[in-house]
Formats: sequence, structure tokens, C-alpha cells
Amino acid sequence: MTHHLRLLGVSGLALVLAAPAFAQGELLGTKALNDRVDDIAEDVSDDMARSEDVARFGNPEFRPGLSGSASLGYSGKTGNNESQEFSAGARMRYASGPWVQNVAIALDFAEDNDEKTKEDVLGVYDASYFFNDRLYAFALGRVETDGLASTAEDTKTDAFLGFGPGYRVVNTDDMAWRVQAGIGVSYLKDGLDQSETETGYIASSRFFYKFNDNVFATNDTDVLYSDTALRVNNDLGVNFKMTDAFATRVSYLTEYNEARAIRTDNKLGVSLVMGF
Repeated sequence: MTHHLRLLGVSGLALVLAAPAFAQGELLGTKALNDRVDDIAEDVSDDMARSEDVARFGNPEFRPGLSGSASLGYSGKTGNNESQEFSAGARMRYASGPWVQNVAIALDFAEDNDEKTKEDVLGVYDASYFFNDRLYAFALGRVETDGLASTAEDTKTDAFLGFGPGYRVVNTDDMAWRVQAGIGVSYLKDGLDQSETETGYIASSRFFYKFNDNVFATNDTDVLYSDTALRVNNDLGVNFKMTDAFATRVSYLTEYNEARAIRTDNKLGVSLVMGF
């Protein structure tokens, strides 16, 4: 299908940008610059990848059985300043015929002069069962914790577990659109350990439209409603692939949460990948 060309070469280009470019070390500053270039390339690659969705055009075919990956990093510093940072992440998938399950977890911990500065955990479980090319059922579990939350305004735990049906409304080379909706349980706990458990409702939309072989647009929307708050995320993006060595993405991300003092955050993003 022609939509597979949408970001051909982008991952390779990102690797080119991320490749070590200097032999000098930390003292001269070139290593710090190289690390910064790596960070920029990774951010751009992540933004480009936001438009890709393995289930956007049909029921994805995964390798049967269990597969996944894991990584971790640690750094410790002594001397004028003592600090430690630890991060770990893992993804696992189990596929068996029409049944696909995914689990992902990320851990971030940091300490500066014996004072904890970060203690974050994020875990997600999602599963899909495909009845046919259009109809499927899903289950979704998510939990996010901030171990340093200490006030009523801070969120210490944000969790949700839900399930429901999904339907692929349109599925062609030029346009794809699927929607899903469900019901579940929302759990919130603040920094004072005051918690709220309530019924939550979720709805999602994934839309793709190809203008031509080099330009396509996506619009992804997620809604979570409960008595505590209505939360909506909408990610609109347009991707341009001029050549195999030149691709760009313009995106506009809107995050709405009626429980916040300022309910809406907007982010305009422009990402460019170029190889030569």
C-alpha cells in the first residue's frame, strides 16, 4: 500500500544525526555538543513517530508469542555536587492470532545532594481482540505515580482501567479512520493521600488522510470523562516528505483539563529531518 512510504528513511536519517561526530572529550565541550545534538535528533525522531500508528490501516500482524525490549541507565556524580539518576523502561508484547497484548513501564528516579528530586513511575497495559477487519474490542489500563507529591494540588496517583469496542469506519490507501469508546474506573490520589474513585468514560479517534504520495495529515483525539474532570488531547499533524533525505512535520497539540486553573495548553511543533 502506498501509505507505507510516508516516512521512509526518517529513522535512518535520525540515526545519521545522532551518530558521534567528534573525537574530543568533555573538557573541550565537544562531547557536550555531541550529546545535545543526540538529544535534538531524538526529540525530532519522536515527534515524527507520533504520526505512525501500526493499527491505523488495518489489524497489524505481530510475531506470534512473546517479544519485547528493555533498557536502563544510571549515572552518579561525586565531588562539588553529589547526584544520582536512574531510569529504566521495558516493552513487552504477546500476540496469538486475533489477540494482542502490550505492556510498557518506565521508571525515573533522581537524587541531588541526598534529596530526592524525581520519583516517577508510568505503566500502561493495552489489549485488543480483532473479530474481523473492522470490529475489535480493547482493554486499557494505565497508572502514573509521582512519589514526591506532597500537597492537595499535586497528583500522587492517576490510574484508569477500562474496556470497550472499536470500529474501523474507513480503511483505504488514501484515508483511514477508526474510533473506539468504552467505560471504566478512574482513580486519583493527591499528595495528602486523599483519593477519589469514580466511573470514567473514554473515547478515541484516529484519522489519516493522504493528499498525495508526499503529503499526509493525521488527527488523533483522546477523551477521558469523569465527575472530577473532562480531559481531552488532540494532536493534529501534517507530514511532508520531499525526498528520501528530507522530511518535515508540523503539528499542533492541544491538551484540555477542566480541573486545572488554566484549562488548555497548546503546543506548536515543527520537526525537520535532513540527511546529506
